[in-house]
Amino acid sequence: MARMTNTEIAAINALQASDAFATARTLSEALPYIQRYDNKTIVIKYGGHAMENEALALMFAKDVVLLKLLGINPVVVHGGGPQIGRMLDKLGIVSTFEDGLRVTDAASMEIVEMVLAGGINKSIVRAINAAGGKAVGLSGSDANLITAVKATRTKKDPDSNIERVVDLGFVGEPDKVDPSVLTALAAQRDEDFIPVVAPVGVGADGRSFNINADTAAGAVAAALGAKRVLFLTDVTGVLDKSGNLIKQLTVAEARGLIADGTAKGGMIPKLETAMQAVEKGVEAAVILDGRKPHALLMELFTEHGAGTLVR
Repeated sequence: MARMTNTEIAAINALQASDAFATARTLSEALPYIQRYDNKTIVIKYGGHAMENEALALMFAKDVVLLKLLGINPVVVHGGGPQIGRMLDKLGIVSTFEDGLRVTDAASMEIVEMVLAGGINKSIVRAINAAGGKAVGLSGSDANLITAVKATRTKKDPDSNIERVVDLGFVGEPDKVDPSVLTALAAQRDEDFIPVVAPVGVGADGRSFNINADTAAGAVAAALGAKRVLFLTDVTGVLDKSGNLIKQLTVAEARGLIADGTAKGGMIPKLETAMQAVEKGVEAAVILDGRKPHALLMELFTEHGAGTLVR
């Protein structure tokens, strides 16, 4: 085997020194952002491609553990639509959608709760624990975390122009959030618990309700008075009419984008949820691309962030 020359060795040492310097500089530049979020609560809605991609899921788990080690209190609220759909198909249960919401009958609700509060929730818990964290799996039913009411929707008939009520079954909306179980976990400073919440709520009659994960995350963030609520999505953020990313929006500007048709489709409910969270006391909500590696860290610890921030 040929021996390296002194010049080659010097070049390698210089490269390693350069990498070490770059790492140190990055950590130094992140200091003011670390201080900004010290002992603050960050609610993270986790779902979409980021959850289904194994490499991204591993990165997400490590990033959440890092947030906790940096003195931040992360709370993860997860979705699971694709996984629910696959299980319903496997069992031969047909499901339909109305305005992006899965119509959930009694049979479907059993599967929804099994998949969300069972398989998905525990897989996220295991991933965070494997990365060195102490994740605790919960659903909105635990300690009455999320009390839900039946969601109501109306739909206008295109021919008669008459609105009809759409029965979504066991689809719910948060009516009340009692964050005491989350604050109790956060108070255990020596344990560094990380809550992972499945968006299943409980009604006044004890029945379970399927809640949209974005909506659940926004409601939990508002109840906790979170510093940030981050919605990890499969898009880069809110785009203008030319397709360029909008870095920041006020609530009024966000409403304007919906009104003039710039924001459309699935972005509308995300913006509405972000606006509601901000109006209820969350300092800011961010819609960002969960498909980007380390999107959480880029959003929280760099100057330009990684998505669209709504104040």
